[in-house]
Amino acid sequence: MKRLLLLICALLVAPTVLAANPQVELKTTLGNVVIELYPENAPKTVENFLQYVKDGFYDGTIFHRVIPGFMAQGGGFTRNFQQKPTRPAIRNEAGNGLRNAIGTVAMARTADPHSATAQFFINVAENDFLDFKSPDDKGYGYTVFGRVTSGMEVVQKMLQVPTSTAGPHQNVPRQPIVIEQARLLDSAASKPAKAK
Repeated sequence: MKRLLLLICALLVAPTVLAANPQVELKTTLGNVVIELYPENAPKTVENFLQYVKDGFYDGTIFHRVIPGFMAQGGGFTRNFQQKPTRPAIRNEAGNGLRNAIGTVAMARTADPHSATAQFFINVAENDFLDFKSPDDKGYGYTVFGRVTSGMEVVQKMLQVPTSTAGPHQNVPRQPIVIEQARLLDSAASKPAKAK
């Protein structure tokens, strides 16, 4: 009887354990980048990002701010620098144990810790000064919600594009780096992992 109960429990738990983290592919003019998302660590942020992906919001947007040794930011402007209208801002989830390490993906925001909408950035350095320190305006940090699992060489190409100032915006690539399509991949075969 005890073995039967253990078997039943194992079968009930198995689908949850084997569920893979969602993956999103960004098809850009410089190549493809695949991002694994961490809903266990940042549930609201991942839900928000995936909704923008499903809505086709990121298609045709650009990486508008690229700084070697720091990060590449995109997801808010069209190639002619029109800012796209977004849904309401989401609550900051930076206190989730994830760090702004090389290859991680985090939400961009204003000075208000709870102002993130659609824009995100890919860390290309160990940006620990962006990590959560305390639950106040100065210490909230920037919510990490995923990691690049394929295509960091594409991100490195982004960093090599010469930049200039465009209106109030600095570090703008002179040659637009366009997200042609963002799509959710079938992650059934992906290895599940909790971010560390």
